[in-house]
Amino acid sequence: MPRILGVDIPSEKRIEVALTYLYGVGWPLSNRILKEAQINPNKRAKELSEKEVAQITSIIQKSNYKVEGELRREIQKNIKRLIDIKSYRGMRHVRGLPVRGQRTHTNARTRKGKRKTVGGLSKKAPAPK
Repeated sequence: MPRILGVDIPSEKRIEVALTYLYGVGWPLSNRILKEAQINPNKRAKELSEKEVAQITSIIQKSNYKVEGELRREIQKNIKRLIDIKSYRGMRHVRGLPVRGQRTHTNARTRKGKRKTVGGLSKKAPAPK
């Protein structure tokens, strides 16, 4: 199982798909990296030599692509900034509600979590005398 930037990429998958397991690398960036490294995108990840793995890693690092930890930190920093300035979006993050204008009357279960049912309370019958 090849390891790129501290992430084990699946060895049975084609390298253009396996690179998308890195956070921040999608199909277009994956193909751009492979074209620059002159590696066949149809090659399986297990078929890569150590030299090719090192070449892919160096291309990602020298091209200043933000991937993995650096990208995660930047996104967290942006969210923290929104929270600090108390913007509408920041408050939605704090409350755990959808941030991008989605409805919340129904749906939004991913953000709001499991339903908390509030049952109707029945009135107790008066105690016998």
